[in-house]
Amino acid sequence: MALQAHLVELERKHKILENELHEALVHLSTDDLQIVELKRRKLMVKDQIERLKQTAEETLH
Repeated sequence: MALQAHLVELERKHKILENELHEALVHLSTDDLQIVELKRRKLMVKDQIERLKQTAEETLH
């Protein structure tokens, strides 16, 4: 179940980054570099989620 717990944690982090990105885009004073960094971090977490899901599927087969 450690795999599932890790997946849940990554999905939680992804949602937090999604919310932070939304807030940054709403506020016009947000620096473009900060927005790029949030997008980069969100994509990294998404990639981790996809790799973990793929690993879980391979383990089941």
